[in-house]
Formats: sequence, C-alpha cells, structure tokens
Amino acid sequence: MAILEKHKILEKNATLLLVASFLVVTVGGIVEIAPLFYIENTIEEVEGVRPYTPLELTGRDIYIREGCYVCHSQMIRPMRDEVERYGHYSLAAESMYDHPFQWGSKRTGPDLARVGGRYSDEWHVDHLTNPQSVVPESVMPKYGFLSDRMIEPTYITDLLETHRLVGVPYSDEMIEAAAEDFKAQADPDSDYDGLLERYSNAQVRNFDGAPGISEMDALIAYLQVLGTMVDFSTFELDPNR
Repeated sequence: MAILEKHKILEKNATLLLVASFLVVTVGGIVEIAPLFYIENTIEEVEGVRPYTPLELTGRDIYIREGCYVCHSQMIRPMRDEVERYGHYSLAAESMYDHPFQWGSKRTGPDLARVGGRYSDEWHVDHLTNPQSVVPESVMPKYGFLSDRMIEPTYITDLLETHRLVGVPYSDEMIEAAAEDFKAQADPDSDYDGLLERYSNAQVRNFDGAPGISEMDALIAYLQVLGTMVDFSTFELDPNR
C-alpha cells in the first residue's frame, strides 16, 4: 500500500510524471542505443548469403514495382504454426542485402521467404499468367503481360553501383560483368562459368521457356532464389516454440 500511495504522487503531479517518464525513456534509450556504437555489425553473417545476381536483382525490382509485397510477406516468424507451414524462421542475414527489405505486414497470399525451389518454373509461369488456373480461390491479378516485356541490361551496371553505395558488397568485377552475367543466367547455352564464380549457386536456365529475356524470366529468377541461399539442414529448430 505504501508503494501505491507514493505512486499517487506521480499520478497527481503532471510535471513530476513528465520528468519521471523522461528519465525512464532516457535510461532505456541509452541501454538500447549505446551498445550499437561499439559493435561493427548488428547482423550475424550466415554462410551462403550473397548479393543478388543482376537478373535476380532486376526481378526483385519488378516484384516491388508490381506491388507483390502488398499481399506477400517475406518473413517467417519463429512460431510453430508458421515454421510448420513455411519452413525455418527467417534469419536477419537473409535480408542484409535487401534495400528495402520485403518483410511485409500483411498476408493476403502466403509468405514467400522460402518459395525458391518449391515450385517449378512452369508452375510460376502458369501462376503469374493466370493465378486462378493453379489456385482457384486466388484473388491475385494476372501478370501474363510480363512475358511480352523483353528487357535488356541497359542500366544494370548503374543498378549494381547504386546498391554498392548502400553497402551491398558488389565488387568491381561484378559491376564490370553485370550485363554479361544478366544475359548468361537466362541462357543455359552461354559461357556462365564466370557468373557462378561471382555468385555461388546461381541458377542458370531459361526461366520462362520462351526465346529472349523477359520480365517474366527476371521475376521467376528472383522468386526461385528466395530462401535457397542458406543450408537450413545445419540449423536446429527449437521443438518447444
């Protein structure tokens, strides 16, 4: 009761309450912020995570342009229901090269953090062209027009340089070979050894099955890499979550 009586003093004195609140926020802020000045990185790097290839990065821009993030998140929370449905919970390192990150806050459609490799390229083409043909209850709009939009790596060097400015470790070699790598990833008959040296485990193939490189190729290349960079067989899930 004595504590409650003393607390009434704060509740009845607006000035004292303001000062006390300021002190609490100040101490809490110092505790949270001060350590950041003494560590080099707040994200623990994970083996396998690499910058996006030029084609994947182009597909990511198309993903953002078309507003896919509005209905699809890319962050699996560490709760049993999410882990059982989507896979291992998301690691901070998986988004370390995302500018901006695509965590999302709403799911009209499923989370896409682990969609890479879950479906075939043909499935993605059908799904993007006519979503209801593979998921009848889907409310997703049709994106078949992406197959008709052919793209060239005209500004891909500028794109990589821009991402390097914000911390993505694109090397001079990666930037110089950006246009070449862009074309090589969508052409399994090309000389793509250099691409694989620069981007480990990059997937090389004609993603939409049609001649030329379209926006559909780029978007599918991006979707197929999501969640595939990290070998989650080396991580153990907490069964009590």
